[in-house]
Amino acid sequence: MTSRLYDSIEPNVIDDDMLQSAVEEQGPKEEAGQLAKREGINFKDVKELQLDFRNILKIDNLWQFVSLTKLQLDNNIIEKIEGLDSLVHLVWLDLSFNNIEVIEGLDALVKLQDLSLFNNRISKIEKLDALEQLQIFSIGNNNIGTLENLVYLRKFKHLRTLNLSGNPVCENEAYTMYIAAYLPDLVYLDFRMVEDSTREVAFVKYQYAIEEMKQGEYVARAKKEVEEAKQKELDYHKLAYVEYLNGSFLFDSMYNEDPEASKLEYLPGVPELLEAYKSKFVAICENLFEYGLKQHEKRQAEVALFYECLNEALEDNREQGNQIMADFEEKHHLAMDAIHSASETEVLETRLTEYSDDITHLSDSLMTLEMQLVDQLEEVIKDFERNISDMVSIFIENEQGLMAQCRDLENHHHEKLLEIAINTLEKIVKSEFDEEMPDDVRMLFVDKDTIVNAVNASHDLHLLKIDNREDEIITKANSWASVLIEKVHKSEITRNRDRVKEINQFIDHLHNELETMDVLEA
Repeated sequence: MTSRLYDSIEPNVIDDDMLQSAVEEQGPKEEAGQLAKREGINFKDVKELQLDFRNILKIDNLWQFVSLTKLQLDNNIIEKIEGLDSLVHLVWLDLSFNNIEVIEGLDALVKLQDLSLFNNRISKIEKLDALEQLQIFSIGNNNIGTLENLVYLRKFKHLRTLNLSGNPVCENEAYTMYIAAYLPDLVYLDFRMVEDSTREVAFVKYQYAIEEMKQGEYVARAKKEVEEAKQKELDYHKLAYVEYLNGSFLFDSMYNEDPEASKLEYLPGVPELLEAYKSKFVAICENLFEYGLKQHEKRQAEVALFYECLNEALEDNREQGNQIMADFEEKHHLAMDAIHSASETEVLETRLTEYSDDITHLSDSLMTLEMQLVDQLEEVIKDFERNISDMVSIFIENEQGLMAQCRDLENHHHEKLLEIAINTLEKIVKSEFDEEMPDDVRMLFVDKDTIVNAVNASHDLHLLKIDNREDEIITKANSWASVLIEKVHKSEITRNRDRVKEINQFIDHLHNELETMDVLEA
């Protein structure tokens, strides 16, 4: 294979000047050049970008091209795939004829369908998992050496065209059959259509190996589906702020980080005491979990109802606005006919004045309608804000009540544990304690202060865990409400501003049209 070397080439960086020049050169496409010239370095609407043959050493400074769907970076001296994370809409990417050694940096390109890494220095096909839509993959003239590596491409269910020509792996006599067997949906391989006869022979040759592989893939896929379902469920629980409360997670976390707990379990009666404590504690957590899910559903229903009411109000207002515009358009056509047919100056001036009055009336009607909508939505938003605030407050109040029950259980357990510890100490002092006890546990009973401090430290740690979980729930619930309400208010302000601007621009257009007619008639 061949690969481009540095030799005497002077490396370039992708800077604003290069990007400006590239966009202007491709101007006719999507009018990107005109856009850049008019607004300066603002490339958010550019769809296609050619940066080939520019001696680029590093991919950088492309974060502005958030709408890019096609990117050419071929015939440069790029060594690493990077700087593409913001190009989430990219469909077509050409990185051929560079000095790339490792496939990486493509995780954000989930819409990519066509990828060319032709003529680089890549020795392994890997790290393409995110490219689930991949249809065309060109990686010819690289260092791919093993047939087994090609099995990785089975995960791309839409892959139909593959180019591997010029790789060492192509020299393997089993190359074509192997690919035809392991990639049965492939249509084109190395610029040639895969014949059905080739596919049939390949299937027979590798039938048993593929069946075994399919079984492994089925197991892996089933496992992945289970994991994804669990993650989806966990994400839903997080939205309700009750993740991991449907079991003993909080209780276990209290004891997992408690160095004294395991020692104190050796005291007589403590295992039974602990089991009863855990059972009651977990029951409260599960109550909180179920309550949290129900409250989340209520909050979501309230949000859905609000947006339904909001959209109804907007639609009703839009229909009224359309009717006003339709009435005006009818008058507009009549006024235009009257103006153009007026032969006398006095009549013409009267018609122009009447039309000007019509424009003013239209402006007043549309602005009045908008102000009515603003007042209406203000009341709707106030009601929504009050409802959300009440729902969150009630949720927090009841959540605090349940957490208080957890603290009460911990306090009761602590009292019982301290009582057992003191009794055990008294028996040890009197040499009346005959049960076996590890040395590190016996060290807690050198005096009263030591054992009391150990029990209290355990208790403090448990209370801290409960307090932190409670604070976390409260913080997240309040934050959700604040962000939601702020978003609603900002959205309404933006909508009103845009609508008023739209009305003013249209009225200005009509006035300008009127002035033009006035001048022409004069």
